[in-house]
Amino acid sequence: MSVQMVIELREKQGAQPVLQAIESYKIRLRAGIERGRRHLSRFEQRYGVDTAYFLQEMTAEDLEGGDLEYVEWAGEAKLLEGLEAELAELEHARYQLP
Repeated sequence: MSVQMVIELREKQGAQPVLQAIESYKIRLRAGIERGRRHLSRFEQRYGVDTAYFLQEMTAEDLEGGDLEYVEWAGEAKLLEGLEAELAELEHARYQLP
């Protein structure tokens, strides 16, 4: 289901800063996604399993760092999931100027 959003601006020139802000935010999201992937990769290399396996099969007792490391790995995976979903929404957004 698609949703249509209307933004009213006082002047036509006001559209450009809005579009630039969206593009800047997408750049920051991409940077956050790359950073998150690097963090997950460190855990995956350290334990020799991918994050999907970790989330489904492992417990804090399986990790050298225990609860703290488990929360950090799982939290990073959840954060990455959210960033990717947000970027996907923005990537599929369409803009139409009069």
